[in-house]
Amino acid sequence: MPQLVLVTPALREANNGNWQTAQRWQRHLRDVCTVRIVKQWPMSLACSDCAMIALHASRSADSIAAWAKVYPGRRLAVVLTGTDLYRDIGIDESARRSLQLAQKLVVLQEAAPAALDPELRAKCRVIFQSTTPRKTLAKPAHRLRAVMVGHLRTEKSPETLFAAARLLADHQDIYIDHIGEALDPALGAAAQATMHAAPNYRWLGGLPHDETRRRIQRAHLLIHCSHMEGGAHVIMEAAASGTPVLASKIDGNVGMLGTDYAGYFPWDDAGALAALVLRCHQSRRSRHGDNLLETLRQQCAKRAPLFAPEAESAALHKLVRELLEDR
Repeated sequence: MPQLVLVTPALREANNGNWQTAQRWQRHLRDVCTVRIVKQWPMSLACSDCAMIALHASRSADSIAAWAKVYPGRRLAVVLTGTDLYRDIGIDESARRSLQLAQKLVVLQEAAPAALDPELRAKCRVIFQSTTPRKTLAKPAHRLRAVMVGHLRTEKSPETLFAAARLLADHQDIYIDHIGEALDPALGAAAQATMHAAPNYRWLGGLPHDETRRRIQRAHLLIHCSHMEGGAHVIMEAAASGTPVLASKIDGNVGMLGTDYAGYFPWDDAGALAALVLRCHQSRRSRHGDNLLETLRQQCAKRAPLFAPEAESAALHKLVRELLEDR
């Protein structure tokens, strides 16, 4: 059976988006090739019937360059993350080199190709990531529950949530849960301080993936404040669970939710986020007029088919067939 080397900068212990993608793609492809997930290439032996998919143009740059020396001009696809697209390819020569070495480029949401130079778009395709659909669980009737999911680091802009929680501190019928490890200790300290200042905000730390998904299912809203995204897992998990999203209006989120989505707020604008949360809370009691929460639910439901496992699987199979046929 042909072999695929899947390079990811994060393995199981990281429990982040890169690992979730690698693990899921291994499952999708196991019937057409043997997939080896590695953090670094070269492996001990080269093979005559291999291809490589590398997640992250900058963080996997050494593996990409090593592959290109063994298999020049052949069988290499590079998957671009948010930090690749919206930061690294503008400042990092190794990331730009990765784009040139690849025969195929993969982006994870529909706004991403616009971030590439025109000559690179010809070898670029969109493959939306997928998640299994889950039923919408019962929500609390007398209060609104929102959840934010993401490790505490600068790219996820948790400070916006901290500030919004403080603005909503007097609304005891609005609960905000925050899931994620403190990768930046200063942000962990800020989360602790927010819990003291806003009793309806809880930082829960890191949780297992399945428990996190259940909390998304039970929430009225998923909040996503990121400054930089390539295609957030939690957005598709919310959409596939019937949970509406409030998201920062950045390209990575617009590429997931669509240009006409009604739940955007300007990045780093805690006041706008708090106002949207209040509108959603108030609309739960509205029998006519502005029912924002229902509007968002319907819009997310229309996007959910993009994140179906069978769509991602078919796109991956096509990509791998093309790579293996590239002799």
